[in-house]
Amino acid sequence: MAAVDTIRTLGDKYSAEILSATDEARSAQELSEELDIPIATCYRRIDELQEHDLLELHDSILSDDRRRIKVYRRSVDSVHVEFDGSLSVETDDRNEVTNTLDEAWRTLSEGD
Repeated sequence: MAAVDTIRTLGDKYSAEILSATDEARSAQELSEELDIPIATCYRRIDELQEHDLLELHDSILSDDRRRIKVYRRSVDSVHVEFDGSLSVETDDRNEVTNTLDEAWRTLSEGD
């Protein structure tokens, strides 16, 4: 049933858009504004995507007004669905080199 649940999650309105937009870490508020998604819906989709290991909590950053803000990033580069004989869903996780480069770039950017 996990494959069906994953496909159902991916088929929900906004899920694919959130995954596409989270190549770089984004907060729920940023995603809501950028993709024109109601904030409550955005949080629900984030939770569902995390449950299926498609999205991960990347960091908790400090805002200008000293509040902690969670930022999310997709944990996969691609999703493959096969119907040959039985339903299967496979994911290609983000490359570890990509994660390391993203982290280095984020650290350098924060120094500005």
